[in-house]
Amino acid sequence: MKIAIGSDHAGFPLKQFLANFLTDHQHEIIDVGTDSADVAVDFSDFAEAVAQHVLGGSAERGIIVCGSGVGASIAANKIPGIYAALVHDTYSAHQGVEHDNMNVICFGSRVIGTALAQELVVAFLNATFESHEERHVRRHGKVKAIEQREMARHRTE
Repeated sequence: MKIAIGSDHAGFPLKQFLANFLTDHQHEIIDVGTDSADVAVDFSDFAEAVAQHVLGGSAERGIIVCGSGVGASIAANKIPGIYAALVHDTYSAHQGVEHDNMNVICFGSRVIGTALAQELVVAFLNATFESHEERHVRRHGKVKAIEQREMARHRTE
């Protein structure tokens, strides 16, 4: 699978760990940066870069890491078509894809360690949206409708 991955300086060590883990497991990584934990950078820039790869189709899924994961999730969800969530448990990592069509997962490097992050990534990547389940399709359709209404409202303002 092709995966876009990015982080700010706080998330850099965990991002590097995950990128290496995924490469070792035959995934293709698009690393949008950052390239160091030594220089402070803004999570929003890397969240947007990951999201654009997912939207553009060069990546099937995205992973964003910042200190808490909260900022990365907020920034990614500002982009229409991105369904990102901050995840720190295995159930949400797969259920977010299966029921909610999550396409970007966010982690807080100051919240979880490498072993849990690895487990969460595996659950996230092995899950698929349950498009055969009418309730999940209906609910996701409602989320997309909210997104479309808000985009239209902002175009007229």
